[in-house]
Amino acid sequence: MKPSVFLSYPKPSFQRQQVFIERIRAYLDQRGFAPRTLGVTDYDMDAPLKAIRRLMLESYGLITIAFRRTHIDSAVIRFATDIPDTEAIPLADRWLTTPWAHIEPAMAYQLGLPVLIFREKGVLDDGILEKGVVGSYMPEFDLEKPIPAYFESAEWSGVIARWEGFVRAVVEKKGNPPQLF
Repeated sequence: MKPSVFLSYPKPSFQRQQVFIERIRAYLDQRGFAPRTLGVTDYDMDAPLKAIRRLMLESYGLITIAFRRTHIDSAVIRFATDIPDTEAIPLADRWLTTPWAHIEPAMAYQLGLPVLIFREKGVLDDGILEKGVVGSYMPEFDLEKPIPAYFESAEWSGVIARWEGFVRAVVEKKGNPPQLF
């Protein structure tokens, strides 16, 4: 039986996003993992947070793909602030991803699962998508470039190998009885 890993991503809006997900699914399967996604491979009648938690408890790691979802032509962070030493920050031509790309990695982190987040170029790097928040390197990928080239890059090879090592350690440790000494 292949160890389950939670694969989190918003429903793709672009064909290149779909191809990216298919490549990750194929890679995980080839490496001996069973990628599971709520609403794709697994379905649950409970409230989403309960269903996600249940699936995570059956998983040994999580990969989140923060795809572009909502485009922002122009916005202002802290618009019309009146707090001294606080500045409004203009924002233009940026993307937001789904809130689940923040919620699911945070839930996995709280369970102690290895978390790997990939952020599509242009997606706002706030919340859990800020570099260093979960303590591991967060790769940014560019779907305007050839997809196969990314999966052949040193960045992909390095981060996925490190994450795989952590997941395999969880597989080993979850099978051990609790130690009282």
